[in-house]
Amino acid sequence: MNDNNLLNDRRFVMVSSTASAVDPDGPTTFAYRESDGIIWGDYTGDTVVHGRFVGTRDGDRLEITYVHLLKTGERAGGQGGSRIETLPDGRLNLVEEFQFAGDDTLHVSVCAEVA
Repeated sequence: MNDNNLLNDRRFVMVSSTASAVDPDGPTTFAYRESDGIIWGDYTGDTVVHGRFVGTRDGDRLEITYVHLLKTGERAGGQGGSRIETLPDGRLNLVEEFQFAGDDTLHVSVCAEVA
């Protein structure tokens, strides 16, 4: 995956997470931007009022730092690494391993590109 702007203007929805239950009627939605391997974006939905992330992509690997405000009023942040998978129809999946700051628990989420 050598396209320097592969993720630019792509949208994803969370389909599974070990950190929380995913609401199939209102999953967290992620909007990605990318320029020359630098990625950033925002997300909202499910348990999140508003979230932001920034990071880098090298080939099929992402490394990000994130922060968000939960509907409970709490803030949460951390870092993660994702693997990009290409589906047979050309859409992408992001398989992310992440940790919240101050917590040693490793979580896994899967996000699917919105066609």
